[in-house]
Amino acid sequence: ILKGELKPGERLIEVALAQRLGVSRTPVREAIHKLEQEGLVVMAPRKGAQVATISAQSVRDVLEVRKAMECLAVCLAISRITPQERIALRQAEEAFAAASRGNDLRLIAQKDEEFHKVIYMATKNPKLDMLLNNLREQMYRYRLEYVKDARAHSILISEHNDIIDKLSKKDEENTKIVIRQHITNQEKGIIRLLNK
Repeated sequence: ILKGELKPGERLIEVALAQRLGVSRTPVREAIHKLEQEGLVVMAPRKGAQVATISAQSVRDVLEVRKAMECLAVCLAISRITPQERIALRQAEEAFAAASRGNDLRLIAQKDEEFHKVIYMATKNPKLDMLLNNLREQMYRYRLEYVKDARAHSILISEHNDIIDKLSKKDEENTKIVIRQHITNQEKGIIRLLNK
């Protein structure tokens, strides 16, 4: 689903998936149930399990939660980030910038995710990291959609650098402004792609 091999709206037939994966139907059924809980699969009356479509409302819902949690994350990271984590954050941005010069969308989305993961780890708050990790699959799906627009790559690089700059200066208010704008731009970009 995350890689786009199963398209939004595509039916998930347990028998076919079990054969394709070389497992019995039980783990497939359990996986479908877990994916439904994560919002990646929906149960449609008389149709069964389907890959959830990406709607403007689902984008808003997930990114609204992400925005609140990322604001908390940067506020905590400002006072807790170590010198090694500052270096790791800069390296993660450089890796993202390098990936964005290529055409591997999955790699670009992965490097964006790794950049944010450094911030999450810098909070030293495992509960916040766990909550953000619970949204990871849905956020990854939206990241992948967003980076399909090559124009977003330079925007992301600029925003990452702003986040690093404000975080380094321990500028809590402006760091929150930058992270909110970063996620708002993602939301607008995905919704724009959905409306095409």
